Amino acid sequence: MVSKVATTIRSTRLDDSTLDEIEDALIISDLGPSAAARIRDKLAEKRFGSVITERELKEAVADEIAAILRPVAKPLDITAFPRPQVILVIGVNGSGKTTTIAKLGHWLMEDDYEVMLAAGDTFRAAAIGQLKIWAERIGAPIMTGPEGGDPSAIVFDAVKRATEIGTDALIVDTAGRLQNKRELMDELAKIRKVLGRLNPEAPHDVLLVLDATNGQNALSQIEIFKEVAGVTGLIMTKLDGTARGGVLVAAAEQYGLPIHAIGVGETLDDLRPFDPDLVARVIAGVA
Repeated sequence: MVSKVATTIRSTRLDDSTLDEIEDALIISDLGPSAAARIRDKLAEKRFGSVITERELKEAVADEIAAILRPVAKPLDITAFPRPQVILVIGVNGSGKTTTIAKLGHWLMEDDYEVMLAAGDTFRAAAIGQLKIWAERIGAPIMTGPEGGDPSAIVFDAVKRATEIGTDALIVDTAGRLQNKRELMDELAKIRKVLGRLNPEAPHDVLLVLDATNGQNALSQIEIFKEVAGVTGLIMTKLDGTARGGVLVAAAEQYGLPIHAIGVGETLDDLRPFDPDLVARVIAGVA
């Protein structure tokens, strides 16, 4: 992220001009103006006027990014009683939502939790079929319904069944369309109402899946889904490509929502706990 600036300075005095370049590089890398300004101010406060090398600059930027990310790095704990813990997963189509559900289910099963999936995105037949395939791969039971069916009915049946068999975590796929916010809001409200009749604490988690390659557009998705769904935590996908995850810093700075995990590949084991220090070093180019 800062390599363009770093390679042009190699070793120079950290003055206003260099700090301006660093701030511009941070903004271009999707950290957003607020986080970029915060990092610039911290660098100025600690190192202004001193001679700094390329490596030292990257390390300093990584330290400041980590300071922003650490407060939002929180694991997803299965603590609900009575069981199951109901986890609604939301996100726009194409964000990696369905595969992330499978990876999350696999992750929890590896930790010896009983997991069930529910195909609540009935708007797309492909979403139902895809989740069925993933459920078979990870060996988890799944509740489905017809294309165009009532998602709240599927969720109702899933919670009843999960309660009966003692499932620890019920992971629910939901519609990913934002073209009609009111329709989506009504659908999620209906799901919440149904859940409330069965378990007043549910849903216990509302996880928003974001595509790192969307950059600053991911922030607008957080804004909308916070309004329509009451997001409680984030999972960032597709950090394996050219996306360096700068938007994670902007999200942490702007919204302060817990970041539970990141997706770094296509296999089942490629959903990882969010490590703020490692991500900060990757973003700054020192990992």
